[in-house]
Amino acid sequence: MREKLTCYIIDDEHLAQEILEEYVAKVPFLELKGIFYSPLEAAAQMEQDKPDLLFLDINMPDLDGLSFIPMLNPKPMIILTTAYDQYALKAYDLEVKDYLLKPISFERFYKGVLRLYQESVSQQKPEIKETKIDVPQESDFIFLKVGHRIQKLPIQEIIYIEGMKDYLRIHTAIEKIMTLLSFGKLEELLPSAKFVRVHRSFMVSIDKIDHIEKKRIKISDRIIPISDTYSDGFYKKLKGLQ
Repeated sequence: MREKLTCYIIDDEHLAQEILEEYVAKVPFLELKGIFYSPLEAAAQMEQDKPDLLFLDINMPDLDGLSFIPMLNPKPMIILTTAYDQYALKAYDLEVKDYLLKPISFERFYKGVLRLYQESVSQQKPEIKETKIDVPQESDFIFLKVGHRIQKLPIQEIIYIEGMKDYLRIHTAIEKIMTLLSFGKLEELLPSAKFVRVHRSFMVSIDKIDHIEKKRIKISDRIIPISDTYSDGFYKKLKGLQ
């Protein structure tokens, strides 16, 4: 079993380096192998150390973090550390493992690295020779364009989605988010095992359903109809979960 993840800190701000170094020292399964002020400074040493994980800032002189990522081969796991949220969609395209906004709390830092460590350990477990279904790994959040910003939304917070002509209104326990997105595109982003379309204008989170009665779903404070078009698929999915 893997004992530690080796890591680099690449950030041109001295204070940010100190904070991340302090956080890494608190986590027993992280081993800091180097601190660098720029990707160019780190690149040569990476050939030797081959770190498992980079804590990588975005805005740096000479070469920014987002431009550095495609140059990496092999590519380690990457957690972006930045004061700017406008790069979230680009980071998502580059398949970074996490996106931490400064100032970074230790709780948020630990949550991110613990998930990566657990994933790393599970990948190294001996193969069990038995018939099983391979289930693709799914992210626990999605990024949505909301007005002029890209918003990160944890999937577990979504209760249901409502079609509003050209927009979708995503209902969570604490807010309603309007996004210019189609149901078809959203269905590609959300895990099919957790969400189901029940009407031309509604998609629901299966585990948030309170009860179902006479082709109507009680979910949160809303009654949502089940249309004939989606009825068979909805009930088949429920039956498959039993």
